[in-house]
Amino acid sequence: MELTDQVAVITGAGKGIGAATAKLFAEQGAHVIVADLDLESAQATAKGITAHGGRATAMLCDVTRRAQMDQVVDETVARLGKLDVMVNNAGIARDATAMNTTEDMWEGVIAVNLTGVFNGCRAAIRHMRQKGYGRILNTSSISSFGNFGQSTYSATKAGVTALTRTLAIECGRFGITVNAVAPGLIETPLSHTMAEVLRDQQVGRTPMKRIGYPYDIARAFLFLASPEASFITGHVLVVDGGQSLPNTMVRA
Repeated sequence: MELTDQVAVITGAGKGIGAATAKLFAEQGAHVIVADLDLESAQATAKGITAHGGRATAMLCDVTRRAQMDQVVDETVARLGKLDVMVNNAGIARDATAMNTTEDMWEGVIAVNLTGVFNGCRAAIRHMRQKGYGRILNTSSISSFGNFGQSTYSATKAGVTALTRTLAIECGRFGITVNAVAPGLIETPLSHTMAEVLRDQQVGRTPMKRIGYPYDIARAFLFLASPEASFITGHVLVVDGGQSLPNTMVRA
């Protein structure tokens, strides 16, 4: 599943799933643009990649601003001549029941998780359709099926799934595949905003009886970015250790 000489932009790549995906793509031969709102963390990820012989460039990126997202992609193409893979991974959570969700919480999560993904897809499509090739990958979540206290987050991730499938229909004729990965509970800074008791409950309901790790998701992204997935589009790959399976029970 090599990505030799491919160019990939990954948002939210300073930490967690994004950082693991950037490192794995670089190991497979890609030049990775490590894009993040936190430039310091993006630079740290890029430095770690280059220290191991990989190719990476850190860029400041606020995915909620369409012009800035366009600039990141335009600058990537200007520097490196192309864009092969776009991973729209940046995301936030502001968990609360619907009645306790403020307007700022609602709008903030939608701006990053849904509008941000749309901005990244749109920026990538502009270049990929001219080339007649591209891989667009989005981060959804099993919370898109519904999850207590995550009305806003769940709504955005369901939106990402719908957006992914719609863009797959629109972009297939340009040689562009559009897919998503839906993680379950993953060991990331975002998951540590969850109460420990809730984390333990979710792990207990997971048939594989463990939390997921960023590289579990990065490997799924690698497959969907690879030539082996050339006829897969509009798909949402669930990577959750079985957490979302119906009627799961804790068994000895």
